[in-house]
Amino acid sequence: MLASDPDVEPGSASERHIESLGKHRMSTENEYIAPPPAPTGTPPEDQRTLALITHLSGIVLGFIVPLIIWLVNKDQAGKDFINDQSKEALNFQITLLIVYVVGIVLSIILIGALINFAAWIACIVFSIIGGLKANSGVAYRYPFALRLIK
Repeated sequence: MLASDPDVEPGSASERHIESLGKHRMSTENEYIAPPPAPTGTPPEDQRTLALITHLSGIVLGFIVPLIIWLVNKDQAGKDFINDQSKEALNFQITLLIVYVVGIVLSIILIGALINFAAWIACIVFSIIGGLKANSGVAYRYPFALRLIK
């Protein structure tokens, strides 16, 4: 990596420090890309039903219902599954909101309508998949979502 750098001697403390910084940067970047791990165990029926409602409500009401459900349940210890799924749905709906805003701005050059239509279709499809998976007790991860709420 640093063999081509004439100022850094191979095996020196400077080289080891720079390599350790590179390793630290890579692990930090991976933390931002990877979604948080899903809760383990089988969730109770009430949490699975609430997770179903959380995912499906995004089709009509956007981020409002996932936000309310997450705020109500985030501090309760036994509600790990619904807390995780409401954060996941909230992150996805916030991502879609950003895409919708970009689509509205780009509607000036006529590609915005296509972007908004594709985002709407993605919202319907992925929200239904998420709701069905959550109702069966599987912690669903959307294929693309900005992880703003951790």
